Amino acid sequence: MQENPRFIISGGGTGGHIYPAIAIANELKTRFPMAEILFVGAKDKMEMQKVPAAGYPIEGLWISGIQRKLTADNLMFPVKFLSSLVRSRKIIKAFKPDVVIGTGGFASGAVVKVAASMGIPTVIQEQNSYPGITNKMLSHKAKKICVAYDGLERFFDANKLIKTGNPVRQDLLEIDSKREEALGYFKLNPAKKTVLVLGGSLGARRINQLIEEQLPKLKHEHLQVIWQCGKFYKDEYQRFDSKEVRVLDFIDRMDLVFAAADIIISRAGASSVSELSIVGKPVVFIPSPNVAEDHQTKNAQSIVSKNGAIMIAERDLEESFDLRFYELLHDESHRAQLSKNIKKVALPNATKDIVDQIVKYIQ
Repeated sequence: MQENPRFIISGGGTGGHIYPAIAIANELKTRFPMAEILFVGAKDKMEMQKVPAAGYPIEGLWISGIQRKLTADNLMFPVKFLSSLVRSRKIIKAFKPDVVIGTGGFASGAVVKVAASMGIPTVIQEQNSYPGITNKMLSHKAKKICVAYDGLERFFDANKLIKTGNPVRQDLLEIDSKREEALGYFKLNPAKKTVLVLGGSLGARRINQLIEEQLPKLKHEHLQVIWQCGKFYKDEYQRFDSKEVRVLDFIDRMDLVFAAADIIISRAGASSVSELSIVGKPVVFIPSPNVAEDHQTKNAQSIVSKNGAIMIAERDLEESFDLRFYELLHDESHRAQLSKNIKKVALPNATKDIVDQIVKYIQ
């Protein structure tokens, strides 16, 4: 097998597409130190900052998603998509990849589609229990489809499917030994329990509103909070930052924040669910209702059905959150049971298993 294979990896728009892509790139580099890896993303999206910060070059396409209502961006979508196809072809012809990998998002749609049409092997990675439109479109010509959930034969060719799980940051595999470092890093009190709130990289308005409402009760319970409010909401909620409440728009050291946490309140994006399964802390999922086919609820339900987490729908927060969260807080045996069960569904070798599939197609 050649020592310096070339890979294009495309996926972005949100952390849920970006971090699996970076995890795959890191594993490829571990196996092939001389490999050339190029990312392709969408201009003006967060991958244009996060990928270079991880040490990889990236090219940007003029592409954006389709909104649910009539907007100027929607009217421009056909033009943007054609532009991204032309640009993708130029990038691929210049870079000459051996394999092209897509992890979701509209940028990956253009790149993987063009690569397949040029006869280059493509591998796609679907994170969710309900596939996105991009990966459904790309699946017909992909060599392999790596998935994280059972039952996706109804969307994809069963002969191409392999259940690998979702790639996760490898530094999450050993967090138990990092608790003391984590408490120091976030300047937390070791005598208090820590609630970690994760609303996604962009933020979750309803979760932020909930935490603002709950802060007096959380403090009354002698809890401290790490509140990841998202970049869209930092200015609004920064005023709550204090010794007991750390308000952050983004968290760079996820290994340390998980090590510090005792209870976690989180959205149920696919990458988050996979990471939380490995971390093994008690979780309250609040799925976003504003996603295609309500896939976050399906993601969370896959854990809840195995008694590995609690789920509260946004519409039920006002009625149910106080009872269910504080009941969990005061029930140590329930928390331990949730932790034990969520770890059972973890697939910690996902990144290696996905790369095992990719390297089969190196020419």
